[in-house]
Amino acid sequence: MKQMHITETVLRDAQQSLIATRMPFDDFEAVLDDMDKAGYHSIECWGGATFDSCLRYLHEDPWERLRKIKSHMKNTKLQMLLRGQNLLGYHHYSDDTVRRFVRRSVENGMDIIRIFDALNDMRNIETAVDECLKAGGHAQGCICYTLSPIHNLEMFVSLGKQIEALGCNSLCIKDMAGIMSPQECYDLVTALRKNIKLPVYVHTHATTGLGYMTYLKAAEAGAAGIDCATSCFSGGTSQPATESLVYALAQMGFDCGVDSKQLKKVNDFFLPVKDKFSANGLFDPYVLSTKTDALNYQIPGGMLSNLVAQLKAQNAIDKLEAVLEETPRVREDMGYPPLVTPLSQMVGVQATVNVLLGERYKSIGKEIKSYIKGEYGKAPGKIAPELAKKVLGDEQPMTGRFADTLKPEFEEAKAYLGSRARSEEDVLSYIAFPQQAEQYFDRRDQTFTASYSFKEVG
Repeated sequence: MKQMHITETVLRDAQQSLIATRMPFDDFEAVLDDMDKAGYHSIECWGGATFDSCLRYLHEDPWERLRKIKSHMKNTKLQMLLRGQNLLGYHHYSDDTVRRFVRRSVENGMDIIRIFDALNDMRNIETAVDECLKAGGHAQGCICYTLSPIHNLEMFVSLGKQIEALGCNSLCIKDMAGIMSPQECYDLVTALRKNIKLPVYVHTHATTGLGYMTYLKAAEAGAAGIDCATSCFSGGTSQPATESLVYALAQMGFDCGVDSKQLKKVNDFFLPVKDKFSANGLFDPYVLSTKTDALNYQIPGGMLSNLVAQLKAQNAIDKLEAVLEETPRVREDMGYPPLVTPLSQMVGVQATVNVLLGERYKSIGKEIKSYIKGEYGKAPGKIAPELAKKVLGDEQPMTGRFADTLKPEFEEAKAYLGSRARSEEDVLSYIAFPQQAEQYFDRRDQTFTASYSFKEVG
């Protein structure tokens, strides 16, 4: 019987896509033992926006959250998403920070680290991959899937070979917008399997309605695994449903290794959790609707909702169609970067500015300037000469790796925090999100002081 690995995303990407990563640990602790018995290949539970959200909104220590989840997982691997040299933030960090962060992630319980770069510039994942392997973790290198005149099978296979050369244990096709069609998926998985020896995993979203079909074609092409979400947190901008895919794949002769009774227990547990978020307005039915505009404009669902929010804030929602038409043009001018964080935000904001000011590139965002200077990595295609000239003048963009220009950060941050940092993990939290981490430390210290005073009085 053919094998198909199932990665369950309800603790990370599913809840990030549907409820903006607002699920506290207390909401799911009671189901962790049942999840561990379900037979998943892995549970994606960390990385992405969870780290930021823990500090910013949930007032939790993200490292402690990871350790707590790990304590319940005796049989199941834990998995996280890491933005290469960006770690879990939005700019490049120094190599010493990246290495410490990756090693501490593994030491705190992480098994599989899925590592990507928004530009598919593999120089930006090599440090994280190297340290993950040295720390004993499973390094999964990513190809960020996108559509453009320059992105084709030949380019993706070349990226796959680079990922293999870095020593990665496996490869993931990361379709963050749900725009990969079933046939495109079949062709890509087939081409990668023909040219590299790594197991190929497929990640997509249900945003455009293609996800279920895409996964079935991935299975037919010999993919090693797929990402799914327990049914009540599936669909829309989340992943296709775990139970439905397991049911369909079993009839196609695949053993997914999961226990359907345990899957039902997991979903039954999360139903009232979903209801709670629906009642407080965080679970907006809008995110469950199918958005085929992404196929026309190649704009991810999350990016589309951001554009709408920006225009409403400017009382300019009537300009939406113009912004949607301008977005692919800005992307073309920038050399067709994949529309994934942070490039999706950068392209969307610039398109909005171009439309609202009535003149293209009258004002250019500082992030766009940094991108054109080469600080985010190598653009996939050629940047429009007029735009490059406007930003660079007679200068040349950097061709080296931007992280090579960054001085070590850790010791300076450690000295600044002093006794406020109780561990190396605290220092890393501060480097990643300085303001949010300091606010968390202040709140933690106040809680400790209040608790200590109470005990003294008692």
